[in-house]
Amino acid sequence: MIRKGRYLFTSESVSMGHPDKVADQISDSVLDAVLEQDPNGRVACETLVKTGLVVVSGEITTTCHVNFQDVARNTIRSIGYDDPALGFDADSCGVVISVDRQSPDICQGVTEGQGLHKEMGAGDQGMMFGFACRETPEYMPMPIMLAHKLMMRQAETRQKKILDFVKPDAKSQVTVEYDSGKPVRIHTIVLSTQHDAKVSYDEIKNGVIEKIIKNVIPQGLLDSKTIIHVNPTGRFVCGGPKADCGLTGRKIIVDTYGGMGRHGGGAFSGKDPTKVDRTASYMMRHVAKNIVAAGLADCCEVQVSYSIGVADPVSLLVDTRGTGKMEESKIEKIIRDVFPLKPKGMIEYLNLRRPVFRDTARFGHFGRTGDAFTWESTAMAEKIKGMAGL
Repeated sequence: MIRKGRYLFTSESVSMGHPDKVADQISDSVLDAVLEQDPNGRVACETLVKTGLVVVSGEITTTCHVNFQDVARNTIRSIGYDDPALGFDADSCGVVISVDRQSPDICQGVTEGQGLHKEMGAGDQGMMFGFACRETPEYMPMPIMLAHKLMMRQAETRQKKILDFVKPDAKSQVTVEYDSGKPVRIHTIVLSTQHDAKVSYDEIKNGVIEKIIKNVIPQGLLDSKTIIHVNPTGRFVCGGPKADCGLTGRKIIVDTYGGMGRHGGGAFSGKDPTKVDRTASYMMRHVAKNIVAAGLADCCEVQVSYSIGVADPVSLLVDTRGTGKMEESKIEKIIRDVFPLKPKGMIEYLNLRRPVFRDTARFGHFGRTGDAFTWESTAMAEKIKGMAGL
């Protein structure tokens, strides 16, 4: 149920230069490089980054050849780590590759005609969630959407040299004040950005507030009581993998709904579409967004679960948090009638056997626009509305 009265909710995001996101982008770049040549390739790629070092590991089965070293270095360069002074750069870092083939026991469960059930089954057991609400035009919770937009703008100010002292690593945090489920104002903004050593704190603070925060946050949500913390330690020169080890899959709440919607047991990046951790999460986002867009609820969370090697989902659950216009059991029936829920059907419906995944590893997987983000479409909303009799 929606909480009554006033309360605060906080979400965070991180920049493309954050160590964990560097790892995510390398893993998804490896996936894209495989899918570009072999749409049926199987990829489970994990990456670690630290000072002067990249370790690319996992299980990859493919008919094509991929130069993992080049993929890693090109990705790092595109992020902005091209200067040895940052302690981590594309040309001088060591790249270690430790890759094996997918386990044949898993392979037979997700390959048509093999395994106990002969149908393409789920690549693992687990539960996945999708979420949507009416707080923003993107059908996303406001705290995480604004946190992402702050990081997008931070990247833009760096890449276009709007703020010439900004470096790749950064984090944002947005606290929204709600009144009975409705966002009414911004309570606190925290933005920390890596910067050039020679710039003064006042220049950093003024630049971030004027060129990043005020560029992103709607004026109607800011007031005289809004608290803004810019680089609250006072200094952020040492950043990126030099300052902190980065690992694939360590920013799952940033990847999804900022904590307002639940997250299942698995991360997304580096996983090919046969992995339901990724594909079913995308599908459930698509389902939830279309339910809300159709007017069946103002807020919708959908859970699905799978057994490894089995195509049909084990369970499906809808929770509208008290905002539904009809019984949740009836919404569940509509979902089963409208959307494919087996792995093969979801992959084909969302057109996922394409090299489109690196962009998902920057600024969240949901609430995005562009041809890659097929799960953000609301094309089924009218059909759902008709089936519901609304």
